[in-house]
Amino acid sequence: MLFFFLLALSVRYTQKFKGFSFTILIFAAVTISMYYPTFFSSLGGFDLKKLIVPLLQIIMFGMGTAMSIKDFAGVVRMPKGVLVGICCQFTIMPILGFSIAHLFGFAPEIAAGIVLIGSSPSGLASNVMAYLAKANLALSVTLTAVSTVLAPIMTPLLMKFFAGQFVPIEFWPMMLSILKIVILPVIIGLVFNHFFHGKAKWLDKAMPIISMAGIALIITIITAAGRDSLLTIGLLLVLAAIIHNMAGYFLGYWAGRALKMSEQDCRTIALEVGMQNGGLASGIALEMGKVSTVGLAPAVFGPWMNISGSSLATWWRDKDALKNVRSDIPNKH
Repeated sequence: MLFFFLLALSVRYTQKFKGFSFTILIFAAVTISMYYPTFFSSLGGFDLKKLIVPLLQIIMFGMGTAMSIKDFAGVVRMPKGVLVGICCQFTIMPILGFSIAHLFGFAPEIAAGIVLIGSSPSGLASNVMAYLAKANLALSVTLTAVSTVLAPIMTPLLMKFFAGQFVPIEFWPMMLSILKIVILPVIIGLVFNHFFHGKAKWLDKAMPIISMAGIALIITIITAAGRDSLLTIGLLLVLAAIIHNMAGYFLGYWAGRALKMSEQDCRTIALEVGMQNGGLASGIALEMGKVSTVGLAPAVFGPWMNISGSSLATWWRDKDALKNVRSDIPNKH
């Protein structure tokens, strides 16, 4: 694990492969927890699942410190992109999640987890991928900010409508959980950024690393808790994750194209739609008391989203670079 963590950190500082640093770390987390689940279940009698919510709150605080009120002003500057992105995110992904859960015939709580990941907002990972893909980073950040603020209403509402057919969903407790896990830490982070922007550079450098390590630990704990179920349905859940994620990219991109949006905006919407906040979904699953079942889909979908997102972003970036090289070659005819 230490080797993979150090490898992830070193790769992070290379231009060509930095998009894969998080992927390496997550791969290590999943592998070690599958082989040694007991090490990540409890420590000295302390149930490690109790760390998930505090870790998420730290990560969301870090997200807040990386944002500002100006990010929300993007709604006014880019209304079409924000409207299209938000509508696609909160329609395409939960419908896909519900359809895939039915198609594969998963057990009710596993199915609810797939709907949950589809009903969650996007996270900071999509912003990183938008930057790597040379997409519209400002739109990406605004979409993440807006979808996060809408999450306390939209996620419980979508879960009640779609996942309520699989397991009982309580709207208000779920809404309060999201407020506690996401909104409150993000607001504190925004306030911190407003008053201390540029005065705590050490925090700006530390938070991405802390976030990487925190998400890796969360996935490790959830994977260890659901190891037996993963050994039974793991490959099927991975296939579901691939279909759900890739369909999100495809439908998000072509929704933008159909509405005559720019290539950069289409890429942005594709990444925002296809990549959800798996950490938040894991926290909600824990608050439901079903982290080892409902939490399995976020634990599996999260790593895959980072693998596919970094790969797609790198492909787009290299495609642009190749196009620029060709355009620089003089036409001899």
